[in-house]
This record gives sequence, structure tokens and C-alpha cells, in this order.
Amino acid sequence: MNKLKIMSVFGTRPEAIKMAPVIKALEEDEKIQSIVCVTAQHREMLDQVLSLFEITPDYDLNIMKAGQSLGEITTRALIGLEEVIKKVKPHMILVHGDTSTTFAGALAAFYQQVNVGHVEAGLRSHNMYSPYPEEMNRSLTARLSNIHFSPTKGNEENLLKEGIEKEKIVITGNTVIDALLQVVRKDYKFEDERLNQIDYENKKVILLTSHRRENLGKPMENIFTAVKEIVLENEDVEVVFPVHLNPKVRDLAYGILGNVERVHLIEPLEYEPFANLIGKSYLILTDSGGIQEEAPSLGKPVLVLRTETERPEAVKAGTVKMVGVEKEAIYSVASTLIHDKKCYDKMANAINPYGDGQASYRIVENIKNYYKI
Repeated sequence: MNKLKIMSVFGTRPEAIKMAPVIKALEEDEKIQSIVCVTAQHREMLDQVLSLFEITPDYDLNIMKAGQSLGEITTRALIGLEEVIKKVKPHMILVHGDTSTTFAGALAAFYQQVNVGHVEAGLRSHNMYSPYPEEMNRSLTARLSNIHFSPTKGNEENLLKEGIEKEKIVITGNTVIDALLQVVRKDYKFEDERLNQIDYENKKVILLTSHRRENLGKPMENIFTAVKEIVLENEDVEVVFPVHLNPKVRDLAYGILGNVERVHLIEPLEYEPFANLIGKSYLILTDSGGIQEEAPSLGKPVLVLRTETERPEAVKAGTVKMVGVEKEAIYSVASTLIHDKKCYDKMANAINPYGDGQASYRIVENIKNYYKI
């Protein structure tokens, strides 16, 4: 047969980061024609990653609008992708993870009877509203997919419980590790001179991220108050917090942490500096999903500021602890890791369950196996 047409569809920064190494692996294979279509559900943050990994989309739907709702994102992506699929006629569409673009991409492919490959398949929190809307997006995408590229055995087990046939599931590791290992360097210098001036060798630098919808309000207030107390009580602790652009997050962050010495509130970072900041930090406090996979690869313990996680493998492996959103719990566990070296080393040296940086090549090989080429 002629070259396989594999079209990768994504629209946000996290998707772009995790799909970039897959696209590079597709481009290297002489049996495959790689086509890239972005929805630009997030515009500026997406473009940063495309530039970093030197990816030029073949199709750009540019759907982002100010104040866009989930319904608007999904319908604009669905309509735009339908036109591209009809034109390209790909053999398979690859979608990633759990965004509105992911679900729309899978649904658009289904409507055109095109096969779907789901990268990072099988993550589940088992709460349809947390994370929202991601949990439902990935569950619905699973029903529309022909082949499921699962990062871990636990992800495979989730899919099997939902009735997905075992022969349609491939355990690959997570492509975020592939991406991370390509950009982190010991000699990295930040553009923001404030970050270069931090003494990462002698200070215990906490990297904080917090932005999830379900944490807005009192939970986020608890998080920031706990962090403030930790800094005030430990002179060797500094905090770097790339503050999300959401005004509700920014108001709380600057209100509670804005005047605290040794707390650096900075603008959101592009992927490369953010990945290198993870590498230089002592401890990660986050309500994000992807960092639960990335930080352990660099030997950094992660405290998850949520009440449930779709990444239980990290908790089981000991690289991640769930601390929830109550001030006392966050303060207590973080303080232990700051003062108890044995406890810290146990987390830092635990084996990361998310792979060896070769997930992208496993995905490409299994796509070819699917088509018997």
C-alpha cells in the first residue's frame, strides 16, 4: 500500500507537548505520511510548544475566541475537523488525552468512519465532574477509539473493566517523558533573571501550580495559606508560583502570597523553562495532572492538591502523595518532606511508573502493526 496517512489532532499546550515526540517519530518513518491538524483551542500557549519542537501544522483551525464555552469549543472543532478529514482522507486520526479537542477529534473521525488512535488512553478518576470536563472527554473518546495507547498497566485495566477488548490496548509508557527528556538540561539558563538568582543548591525550592476549576474559592485559599505558613516558618524555603491567567486565581494568589518574602509570583512559563524549573526544584505542589508524571522522572516528589487522581500508579509507586485541599494536611505533609530527609529520599528515589522515554516509537510501531505494514 501507499504511505499510511496518520493525522495528529490537538489544540492545547499539554496535548502539543505530549504529541510532539509522537509527531517526530511519525515523521522519521518512511512508511508514514504525517499530517498535523491543530484546533488552537489555546492559541498562544499552543504556538509556544509548536515553535519549541519545530512543528508546522498542515491545518490550523484557529478556533479560540475570548470567553469561549465548552460547547463552543467542541462544536467549532467538530465542524472544522469534518472538513479537514474529508479533504485529507487519513487512515487514522491520533488524538491525545482528554480535552474538548480530543473528544471532538474522535467524534469527527467516527462520523467519517476513520480509525481513531487514542494516545494516553485509560486514565480515570471515576468522578465524571473531577477533573471537569476531562474525565468525561476521555471516557467518551475511549468508546470511539480503535486502538488505545495506554501509559500503564493500570490504565489498561481501567479500559478492560469498561469492556474494551485487550487486543485493542497497547501499553506504551507516557509520551510526556519522551518530551521532557528532550528539553531538560543541567546548564539551562532562564530568560527571567529572578529565576537564575535563586540558590537551587542551598535553598529548598517549592514549585507551586494551582489552577483547576474545582479548587477555585476556599480550596485554593487553603492551599495558598498553607504555602504562606510553610515559607514563614522555614528560612531555607523559597516558592516559585507561575500564576495562571484566570483572574480568580490571580486575585487569591496576590492577595495571600503577594507580599510574602521568598515567594516569587511569576507569569506562566513556556514549556522548556517550566520543565527545567521542575528539574531544579526540591518539591512540587500541584493540582495539575501532567506534572504528576513529569516530576518523578527528574526525582522530584509531588504533593497533589486534589481529592482524587486519575494517576494512581504514581501514588502506588510512592513518587506522589495525595494531600487534598485542607490547609492542615498540606502544611503537615510538606513540612515533613522539608525536614525529614529519609522521607524525602524515599519519594525522590522511587521508580517512576510512566516509562523510559520510548513511548512514541512504540506507538508508531503499533500503528504499523495495526495496518500490517
